[in-house]
Amino acid sequence: MSSTSSTVERAFEAALYSDTDASLDTGASLLAADPASDAELARRGEEFVAAAWRRGWQPADVVRIVRRELDDVHERLVSELVLAEAGRDRRPRGARWAAQLGELDAGPGALRTDRFTYATAALELYRLLLRLPSLEPLDAHAPPSSRAAAAAPRDTRMLTRIRALLAKAEATGFPEEAEALSAKAQELMARHSIDEALLAARTHAKDAPGACRIGVDAPYETAKAVLLDAVAGANRCRAVWNEALGFSTVVGFEPDLEAVELLHTSLLVQATAAMTKAEAAQRAGGRKRTKTFRQSFLAAYAHRIGDRLADAAEGQVTATEGELLPVLVARDVAVADETERMFPDTVTTRMRGVNDAAGWQEGAAAADRAQVGARPPLRRP
Repeated sequence: MSSTSSTVERAFEAALYSDTDASLDTGASLLAADPASDAELARRGEEFVAAAWRRGWQPADVVRIVRRELDDVHERLVSELVLAEAGRDRRPRGARWAAQLGELDAGPGALRTDRFTYATAALELYRLLLRLPSLEPLDAHAPPSSRAAAAAPRDTRMLTRIRALLAKAEATGFPEEAEALSAKAQELMARHSIDEALLAARTHAKDAPGACRIGVDAPYETAKAVLLDAVAGANRCRAVWNEALGFSTVVGFEPDLEAVELLHTSLLVQATAAMTKAEAAQRAGGRKRTKTFRQSFLAAYAHRIGDRLADAAEGQVTATEGELLPVLVARDVAVADETERMFPDTVTTRMRGVNDAAGWQEGAAAADRAQVGARPPLRRP
């Protein structure tokens, strides 16, 4: 064993398997005193990242958990490691993985402060990476043809039009216009999904459901998970919430997964803008209970948005010839089977803290300008 490897091993033995600050300081001091260990420290970090891939994590998942549990310096460091490891990774990963890598910005040189601070950050990060649990693989059951299809570019004119409609909905200051634009986007998403399903059926393509993970961040994460569940249900997908790790896994066919990602992000932006405006009006009237207002607002918005989205999607189904129904039923069964295979043990959860009448009314009104109602039970592993 080289002296640099020995330094890194001694630092890891001191710091990675203990939660104390003293052990962390000991490990960081060893690394800081040996500049020759830097390359080995980085190489070992890439190994921790590669081990996370083997446990079912993806780049966005790792960055999200680091952002959630640690600080900006750790996020920049893990981004460097992920990008460095990607340069050596020879496995076919697909378009979604590549897009996640494309969103990373490691900021060359930005992490290099003093050696002890850098070594401390690296060891804190490695502690977290070492203890990441195994996740459900997102592509373990998809046939090669399905993975190849998912890897193909899908940025069609329809998706470009949908993104444009949602961007307008987010930018407008008029709630009624935002609702109309969002509903139109949902109609186009449903049409796009139907076209893809019929094409696959007519060409006998071996299509299969896939899955993606979408972050569900605090605060008010339960309401946000319910909103994602409603969007997923309206787009023929299933969402399973992992509260402990801060994300939901959405199972569905690729066009529907794209629709869920696009629409959920847009609706969160719109809901936040509407909530901020309603909250300002409440405060102007002398109201102080901001937290309960926000929780109830988002809960009502999530609870009632599903019907509007479902109505828009259903309108596209009923307007299509009878050939479509068995195709969609077969897809629904495939999505349900894949969800059951990935998550054989789930529980439902109740939303708590929804007891602010004004917040509920304002959230419901905002959703009615965008309409929501019954939703399937929220599943959690």
